[in-house]
Amino acid sequence: MVLDLASIPLLWIGWLLGGMINTALLAVAWQAPKKLLTPAGYLHAWVLGVLIWGCLGWRGYVVIMAYFLAGSAVTRLGKARKEAAGIAEGRSGARGPENVWGSALTAAVCAGAIALLELAGSPLQAERWIPLLALAYVSSLSTKLSDTTASEIGKAYGQHTFLITTLRPVAAGTEGAISVEGTLAGVIGSAIIALVGLGVGLIGPWEIGLCLVSAFVATTVESLIGATLQTRLAWLTNEVVNGINTTIGALVALLLGLAGQLLA
Repeated sequence: MVLDLASIPLLWIGWLLGGMINTALLAVAWQAPKKLLTPAGYLHAWVLGVLIWGCLGWRGYVVIMAYFLAGSAVTRLGKARKEAAGIAEGRSGARGPENVWGSALTAAVCAGAIALLELAGSPLQAERWIPLLALAYVSSLSTKLSDTTASEIGKAYGQHTFLITTLRPVAAGTEGAISVEGTLAGVIGSAIIALVGLGVGLIGPWEIGLCLVSAFVATTVESLIGATLQTRLAWLTNEVVNGINTTIGALVALLLGLAGQLLA
């Protein structure tokens, strides 16, 4: 690999701009009456935001901000119902550092890999892998919004909730529970991020379908993990499961995209 020295000044400008934009947004969010994150959560979100802007620029940043805003909004839907049932998110829905990285660590890894390829990869490597990693980036966030939307809508508005492994009725909020309403909402959630990814030019039109398929596969696996393992293994927290979920979504999309390249 040959380091592209000419790109270094421009690279630093991107990181500096990312730091300035995230600092300004953090200052606004800190003063807002509705807190979407805890104080530590805001600090970690600042680090994540700078990382994404530095590695992917405004296009990657728009996608992750779309996830963050949509995910925060859907968490508050049916809040009174979920609080009455004792299944609402803690801290009134404000996310902490563990939520930030559980949701976006996979996306951050994809963004970092793209930046490394752009800086030190060969042209042939970059031509093949950067589009695939961009697809994986979008798919990981598409998967996470699908999961968040399915869970929150299912808990608030699901009429009949079933355990995925046995299909027997269970209470809303049970680990591994699914509902028709939540499943449909999850598909819509994954489509929202995929469309944002298309709009900013990170993925192509046909890759929207790959994001939807990958998100569905990943969220199904997550539900299976919730129904079979999560209550038995203390280390398998919601944040760890979120990391597994987004990683599966990214890998499935990457493999499908690679298969598409080889067949083209």
